[in-house]
Amino acid sequence: MMTAIVRASLHLWPLVLFGFAFGIVAGAILLPVLRSLQVRQHAYEDAPATHQAKTGTPTMGGVLFLIVAALMFADMTDPLRYAYGLLIFGCGAIGFIDDRLGISKGTNRGLRARTKLLLSALVAVTFLNLADRSYALFPRDVLFHTAAYSLVAPHWLWLLLGIVAVTGTVHAVNLTDGLDGLATGVIVPPLIVFAIIAYPSTLVGVANVLALTTGACLAFLVFNRHPAKMFMGDTGSLTLGAILSGAAILSGEMLLLVIVGAVFLAEALSVMVQVAYFKQTKRRIFRMSPLHHHFELGGMPETQVTLRFWIASALCSLAGLAIVA
Repeated sequence: MMTAIVRASLHLWPLVLFGFAFGIVAGAILLPVLRSLQVRQHAYEDAPATHQAKTGTPTMGGVLFLIVAALMFADMTDPLRYAYGLLIFGCGAIGFIDDRLGISKGTNRGLRARTKLLLSALVAVTFLNLADRSYALFPRDVLFHTAAYSLVAPHWLWLLLGIVAVTGTVHAVNLTDGLDGLATGVIVPPLIVFAIIAYPSTLVGVANVLALTTGACLAFLVFNRHPAKMFMGDTGSLTLGAILSGAAILSGEMLLLVIVGAVFLAEALSVMVQVAYFKQTKRRIFRMSPLHHHFELGGMPETQVTLRFWIASALCSLAGLAIVA
């Protein structure tokens, strides 16, 4: 496995560096454009008081990830590019519409959560249907595999779990995008893990997209780290969630998302538990959800919350890579 990791690194790191360089240039161009178009963030009314200062920051910077993905898809030749591309740009379009509606209303509330969930599920169904036609190019129906073991599910269950994986991941990344640099930094280790896993197989094109996206995320951190000069918006978070979940499904490691994406899972579960508990008892388990706000309201500085979540993501990703090695 170590030999495979080294080979993958030698191939993928130049793409990471290219994605970083391209992202820096594109971000430097995009930032003044967003400012001139008055594409600005509006803080949620129920967000912590410190977040009100973020109102007016340019948003929808996640367009950068769509541009980077488009560069790679122009060079992909296998049939899976249509399925993977539809997933990425479909979810990105949902995020784009959501951002535009929120900005036009001046409230940061665009599409209803239920609407976004249903639309992303529809994109997931279409993605899985297209991928199904190219079943010989990827380990279809495989939920998890190592060098010695593969967990294969009935096809109907694989389809169902695929829908859950896509919708769950894109909205978990969206929920995590609540602090400067948080979602951007948290997603980098999982992207690297799935790039390494995908590279030795027939999914070199998918691995290349992941490598470019990793570089673009590192570049975006230059603009998104505290204090953020630009936010990704739902355009970015839904796009990144689609890139990650699609790679997990196509590489036959859908269940590995639970481990390498544990930070995203914890953020999503904190919201679900908080809402369910409050409906039953009219009391809260967390000071505020998603989970990062709980720590923030407990007195932990925003930068410390972000750094600790980054470290947690890196550790979970290393654990996931060790399991499949």
